Amino acid sequence: MKTAVVLFNLGGPDKPESVKFFLFNLFKDPYIIRLPSFLRLPLAWLISRRRNKEANEIYAEIGGKSPILEITNNQAGALEKQIQKSHPNSKTFVCMRYWHPMTKQVVADVKKYNPDNIFLLPLYPQYSTTTTKSSLNAWFEESKKQKLIAKTNYACCYPVNEKFIEAHVSLIENEIKKINDKNYRILFSAHSLPVSIIKSGDPYQWQVEQTVQKILEKLNVKSDYVLCYQSKVTPVKWLEPSTPVEIEKAAKDNKSVIVVPIAFVSDHSETLVELDIQYKELAENLNIKNYLRVEALNINEIFINTLSEIVVNNVDNLNPNTTIKICPQTFKECYHNNND
Repeated sequence: MKTAVVLFNLGGPDKPESVKFFLFNLFKDPYIIRLPSFLRLPLAWLISRRRNKEANEIYAEIGGKSPILEITNNQAGALEKQIQKSHPNSKTFVCMRYWHPMTKQVVADVKKYNPDNIFLLPLYPQYSTTTTKSSLNAWFEESKKQKLIAKTNYACCYPVNEKFIEAHVSLIENEIKKINDKNYRILFSAHSLPVSIIKSGDPYQWQVEQTVQKILEKLNVKSDYVLCYQSKVTPVKWLEPSTPVEIEKAAKDNKSVIVVPIAFVSDHSETLVELDIQYKELAENLNIKNYLRVEALNINEIFINTLSEIVVNNVDNLNPNTTIKICPQTFKECYHNNND
C-alpha cells in the first residue's frame, strides 16, 4: 500500500519580490477576509500593496525571505523517515496555502505518485477556519478538479495530543532551567484572530486554551502564566490580551519573561522577528531582567514522533483522528461539527 502524507502550512515569500504576491494570496482567501469576491479581491490587492513595504522590512530582518518552507521540508523529511520504519511505501509532500508549493501543484504531484491512500496533516495543532479549514477545503476542491482518486483521511487538530504536549513541556522546562530568577512569568503567545471569527463558532481560542491547560498540568513547576495574542493586522477587535501589553505588565510586576510560541510549530516572521527582535527589544527597554523565548517545535524529536503517531494510527486504523471530536457542538465552525 502506497501512502501519501501531505503536510499543510501557510507558506511564506521566498524572496523580496514575492512578498506582495504572498500577501495578496493571503488576503484574497475568503476564510481570511469574509466578503464577496467582487469586494474581497480589490481589497486584498490594496492591502497587499500598502503592506508590502512594511512586510519587506520585516523579512529583511531574517534574510529577505521566510524560512518556513525550508523548515517544513525538514519536518517532512524527518517525518517520512519515521513513518517508513513501519510503512516503507510512504512519501511526504509539503503543501503551502499562500506561496509555493501550493495546492494545485501538490495535488498534481500526489496524483503522479499514485498512492493507494492519502493522509492530510495540517501543521496547525489548534483548528481554525482561517488555517485548517481553508487548507482542507482547497485540497478537496483541487483534488476533485484534477480527478485525484484515492482514499483520503485527515487530522482535524491535535491540541491536547499527549506527545504534542510533552514536546512543549520539554522545551519550556529547558528554558526554565536557564533562568536565574525565580520571579518569572510564562507568556503563552498565540497568533490572534478577529473576535468576529471566534464569535462565528471558530474553536481556535478554546483549543489554544486547552493546550495551555494541558501543558500547565504536566510542567514540573507551578508557574505564573498568561495566555496572550500577537500579530494583529487590521483595526477590528482581535483576541486579547496582546503579547506586548503583557510584556509591559510583566515589567511593572518586576517579572522576568519566558515566551512560548504556543500555536506555531515552525519558526517564521512571527517568532523570529516579532518575538525574538521586536518584543525582546521592548522587554530590554522596560528593563525586564530576563527575556527568554522557548524554541518552536520545528524538528523536535518528540514533535516528529507526535506527527508520526497520528499518521500511523490513522493509516492502520488504530485510533483514527478523523473519528475524534474534541470540540463541543457549540463550536459550529469545527470541521467535524460543520461537515457531519
